[in-house]
Amino acid sequence: MIKVKIEIKNNSLKKINISGHANYREYGKDIVCASFSSILITTVNAIIEIDESAIEYLDNESIVTINILKDNDIVNKLLNNMLSLFKDLTKDYKDYIKIIKEES
Repeated sequence: MIKVKIEIKNNSLKKINISGHANYREYGKDIVCASFSSILITTVNAIIEIDESAIEYLDNESIVTINILKDNDIVNKLLNNMLSLFKDLTKDYKDYIKIIKEES
C-alpha cells in the first residue's frame, strides 16, 4: 500500500512523506503505482522548474519526502493539485493508497 502522510502546520502545507508500493499488479504492470508516480514526478519537476529553492525533494528508495520551504501561491497550487489527484486515484483504488493528514 502507498501511504501519503501530509503535515500541515498553521494552515500551511509543510511536508509530504510517501512510502510503500501499491502492489496492485506485478512489477511493470502496476497501473496504480505508475499513475501515482507520474503525478508525483510531474508535480515535483514543475515546482523545481519554477523555483528550485521552493521545495526539498528527498528520495531514499523507501520514502519520498517533500519539504515545503517557501509558502508560494504557485507551489501551493501545484502541491494541492497533486494531492487532489492522489485523492481521486484513491477513490478507485482505496485498497492500495492511504492518505493521512496531520494538522498542528
